[in-house]
Amino acid sequence: MNFTLLSSVVTVISMLVFIGIIMWAFSSKNKERFEKMARLPIDNNFEGPIDNQKQSESER
Repeated sequence: MNFTLLSSVVTVISMLVFIGIIMWAFSSKNKERFEKMARLPIDNNFEGPIDNQKQSESER
């Protein structure tokens, strides 16, 4: 197996993986989940580790 054939095989595999990731990212079944995750930084009801730390410091 020479380098040219190996390089071609790796290129084709990489392209197929890339296309698979793009199809997964833009599939309609993931849209609701991605929109929900996009709203997390501005959602006031979300309590992350920083919010919990601020609460425990204010309770002291």
